[in-house]
Amino acid sequence: MPISPRENEEVLDANRTGRQPVVFIHGLWTLAKSWRSWRDLFDERGYATVAADWPGDPTSVEEARRRPQAFGGTSVGAAADHVAEVIGGLSRRPVLVGHSFGGQLAEILAGRGLAAGSVSIDRAPGRGIRPLPLAMLRSAFPVLGNPRNRGRAVTLTYEQFRYAFANAVSEAEAKDLYDAHHVAAPGLPFFQAALGNLNPASETRTEVRNPNRGPMLVIAGGRDHTAPRAISRAAYNRQQKNAGVTEFVEFADRGHSLVFDSGWRDVAETALGFLARQGVGPN
Repeated sequence: MPISPRENEEVLDANRTGRQPVVFIHGLWTLAKSWRSWRDLFDERGYATVAADWPGDPTSVEEARRRPQAFGGTSVGAAADHVAEVIGGLSRRPVLVGHSFGGQLAEILAGRGLAAGSVSIDRAPGRGIRPLPLAMLRSAFPVLGNPRNRGRAVTLTYEQFRYAFANAVSEAEAKDLYDAHHVAAPGLPFFQAALGNLNPASETRTEVRNPNRGPMLVIAGGRDHTAPRAISRAAYNRQQKNAGVTEFVEFADRGHSLVFDSGWRDVAETALGFLARQGVGPN
């Protein structure tokens, strides 16, 4: 699916500035707007930011809730190819910053040599990632519990969102986050992730040895139920096969909402510090 008018305009704007571009990649059950605070901060620090969609994403949370089945059937491979198309319009290799399945996409695309550097936050499981924490299985059960969800879009109840995303914030903040950000998600990526180690050709496979991968920071939330620390740590261990710099940071008291809850800035500043140390700063 072609890139959206909004994505195209943001790519053109980034090219006009001549600054180091940063492409933000959201995960499931959210939209590109979940990166708004990060984008404002990175823009202030001299980067040029683009927020990538997944193919066919509605333009707003309100529209997404009116058309939840718009998400049905989207695969990891289709999402990766879509973001690669966004990257292809940029005049410079971007930094990639991704959360959850967006973190997995950042690693996949960095493995294709498309990134100047990358930050993978609470990345989703997939091929080569072997831990199966019980909390992750419980978080995924609303999707994986019904095989017919493979081709459907799935919406979380507030209670499911509270457990999967917002367990490390207050009840009041969790409700605000649900109202502001939660939308339906395609079920297919969950099945692809769950079966990734049984399929050598899985779309969740990440090439970790590409010498053009660029420096990578892997971030984990210590209280994350959807993508527990063991998942990020396993991804970090795999990325050690790359000759490039790979670093790991854990935020011990943070859950899966760490990129858009009230503590987002601590995570963003950590990402900015890593990029600066690796020479992938604004210029």
